[in-house]
Amino acid sequence: MTEKQDVMDACDGHASAPSAKQTGPASLLDSGEDFEVLDEEDIDDDPPPLEDAGGGRRKTTDESEKKNTDSDSNPPGPMDEWMDVLGNDQLKKKVLEAGEGRDSRPQKGQNVKINFKTYLKDGTLVEEKTDLSFTLGDGDVIQALDLTVQLMEMGEKALVQADAKYAYGVRGSLEPEVPSNSELSLEVKLLEAIDAPDLELLPPAEKIALASLKRERGNVHYQRADYAFAVNSYSIALQITESSSKVDISPEEEKELMGVRVKCLNNMAASQLKLDHFDAALKSCVSALEHEPENIKALFRMGKVLSLKGEYTEAVKTLRKALKLEPSNKTIHAELSKLVKKNSEQRGAEQAMYKKMLGNPGGGGGGSQKHEATPTWGLSWKWLFGATAAAIGGVALSVVIAARN
Repeated sequence: MTEKQDVMDACDGHASAPSAKQTGPASLLDSGEDFEVLDEEDIDDDPPPLEDAGGGRRKTTDESEKKNTDSDSNPPGPMDEWMDVLGNDQLKKKVLEAGEGRDSRPQKGQNVKINFKTYLKDGTLVEEKTDLSFTLGDGDVIQALDLTVQLMEMGEKALVQADAKYAYGVRGSLEPEVPSNSELSLEVKLLEAIDAPDLELLPPAEKIALASLKRERGNVHYQRADYAFAVNSYSIALQITESSSKVDISPEEEKELMGVRVKCLNNMAASQLKLDHFDAALKSCVSALEHEPENIKALFRMGKVLSLKGEYTEAVKTLRKALKLEPSNKTIHAELSKLVKKNSEQRGAEQAMYKKMLGNPGGGGGGSQKHEATPTWGLSWKWLFGATAAAIGGVALSVVIAARN
């Protein structure tokens, strides 16, 4: 359950696609590695801390407020029972208005439309949206919505109470304005659920827009350090860009779709690096370079992956190629200098190991022992040679004497 909660904690403030687009330009490289070559689609590894909008002042009263919320602030409805969605008392759902029956519940992968309002524990309304559309299960919205809407019937109106880990987490949110570690109450109504469009029949322009939307969603996850969810969003975007098409597509549209694909691969590699999934990150870099062999970001990240895997020689070679394409890049210079030093240290260690394997441990005692052993071995050979010569001479003399007799 811990692993599942860790992944779910990656869920962030993604109320809608427009909010994802508001994240703005930044860089996916590590802190201190932002360099000029990065284009506007990249995002910050370590975004600045969010302003605390007063969440700290409510810490001491969290428990009492939770009890008050459960007992007093819940509006009446046809059902008095709360559903503990995950069995941990951290995500609960209560029906306010019954829907059309269990058979009308939406399925994962369908596009749903909802109206919802978001409240803080003190009753402050922080967000209200109508006709919000998203794909169920794709991580397009906060976990509290993604998980509970699957349990709603068509036309149902429900109240949802969510712990911070299924909402905006430790970081909170600027838009909507939600303090760090805030529990939320959401009033949700399910309006519609339809099957997702067939990607093969989707017009190229719509396919590009959909893939870009999923990629932007991944960028939001990445900004919030929700790297597992970021990988998931980039993977969905890649599936869209790589899907076959039964409609005509122009060379310009094909090129634009390829550009989205390469951006997803680059961003995915950055997320996989953060998760220490080095083999997966290397595969993403290789795929990006297959499409754009001179992509600076892919080369840079590939060099970093190889370095982290201990393959310093190949890492240096890759970064030198990137530096050749961008000679003025200070970040690549710094990374390359660091790798050259590591490579030299590795070679020194290997030489010492080879000497030890060849019987020269490098210590003073070992050298003296070898020096002392050499004369002893030489004297043994001399003694053996002399004894053999004397024996042969004796035999020869005996033969000569016998012949004369």
